[in-house]
Amino acid sequence: MANNFCILGFAGSLRKRSYNKALLNAARELLSKDAELEIFDLGGIPLFNADQEQQPPAKVQEFKTKIKAADALVIASPEYNYSIPGVLKNALDWGSRPHVDNCFDDKPVAIMGASIGMLGTARAQYHLRQSCVYLNMHPLNRPEVMVPFAQDKIDKSGKLTDEQTRAKIKDLIESLVVWTHRLKKT
Repeated sequence: MANNFCILGFAGSLRKRSYNKALLNAARELLSKDAELEIFDLGGIPLFNADQEQQPPAKVQEFKTKIKAADALVIASPEYNYSIPGVLKNALDWGSRPHVDNCFDDKPVAIMGASIGMLGTARAQYHLRQSCVYLNMHPLNRPEVMVPFAQDKIDKSGKLTDEQTRAKIKDLIESLVVWTHRLKKT
């Protein structure tokens, strides 16, 4: 297991039956045998407080440690009010502070998202990419995985049933592995 390619995934949603958590679970199912995807739950990360950034809470320390240990990241996020959810922004703020300990620095990342609307998180993903620039992350440009009408593609048990979407996620994860290896060569 130590020789495996390690991806850390997290969803910008706290919902138990989150469509975006379902995307992460599908990605884990679709990985090649030489890679692994650990899913981190952002629940329990408190609101960012700059007074605590030098000694962050245990959940934040765990989050940052897992990010640093991962070869790459995958973020699945819904879209709230044309942007990323507060829970995701909060996690990004904690992970990047203090500035000398930005755990996102130089990390390859794949972005995907699911929503019940017809744009499938397009605006949220573009906003997330803006944060990635400041955090010095390396987002994968293609393929883009924006899942519209998620309620029709994910069953009641949380399984992604839409084969076209599953194929896109498989392509995204495989491309992330290639992208990460390419970045490490430079």
